[in-house]
Amino acid sequence: MVGTVIGTTHKKTKKRRILTRAFIIFVGALLVSVGLEIFLVPNNIIDGGVTGLSIMLSHLTGLKLGLFLFLLNLPFLIIGYKQIGKTFAISTLFGVAVMSVGTFLLLPVPSLTHDLLLSAVFGGIIVGIGVGLVIRAGGSLDGTEIVAILLTKKSPFSVGEVVMFFNIFILGSAGFIFGWDRAMYSLIAYYIAYKMIDLTMVGLEQSRSVYIISDSPDEIGDALGARLGRGITYLSGEGGYSGEDKKVIFCVITRLEEAKLKSIVEEIDPSAFLAIGHIHDVSGGRFKKKNIH
Repeated sequence: MVGTVIGTTHKKTKKRRILTRAFIIFVGALLVSVGLEIFLVPNNIIDGGVTGLSIMLSHLTGLKLGLFLFLLNLPFLIIGYKQIGKTFAISTLFGVAVMSVGTFLLLPVPSLTHDLLLSAVFGGIIVGIGVGLVIRAGGSLDGTEIVAILLTKKSPFSVGEVVMFFNIFILGSAGFIFGWDRAMYSLIAYYIAYKMIDLTMVGLEQSRSVYIISDSPDEIGDALGARLGRGITYLSGEGGYSGEDKKVIFCVITRLEEAKLKSIVEEIDPSAFLAIGHIHDVSGGRFKKKNIH
């Protein structure tokens, strides 16, 4: 009986997780179609990757943008299914389908502005947020990312470098089709979208991992717990030069708490060694902040 209840609960949790992921991908893909059809495409400003290539082909042939978005991404979806995984491929297929249909439905809607700078800025923001949501939910909206992931397995280049190479070629091609002023505005839109993707994935309160080596570890640890409300962990270390045992403090904070932490550490031990790194995601444990007064 207990096993049946646990199994039922597990199925409900899994179903809820799938529905949540699908909703996030739906919203993200819809935002991308809004950014494209309401801001970028009417002003001949393109995005990077397969999306940018689709915009140029749609302009040259007169065929609907959504058709190219779906057809050009399809081969990459098949590759992604075989090489990366079923869940990723299904999530990506759903996102691409929503984006393609969204561009069809929004085609009659007039552009909100014909100012090129405003179109590049706001189009880039909306597209970036949308793509970031889809990636965060475990999918993708651009086949070049799939190719980049596969190429990095057999080359010394990173995913970002491969994507950048594709986009330099695509954005450069836009200059011959739409004119070089549009290509430069496209570069602005792409840069803004890139930054918004990062911001959406990491969040405004992006996390930091902190390592502190001090001669007063207990005092600093107590102060961080009392004044920041963060849990800390003590790690055992050994000085590489001195050979002395060291008590290393480890904790995770948000970006907004970084300055406060530095102030606390410097106040107690100005000579303490402090190393701070970026973390893209935190789950489990006791990361939730305790109430402090």
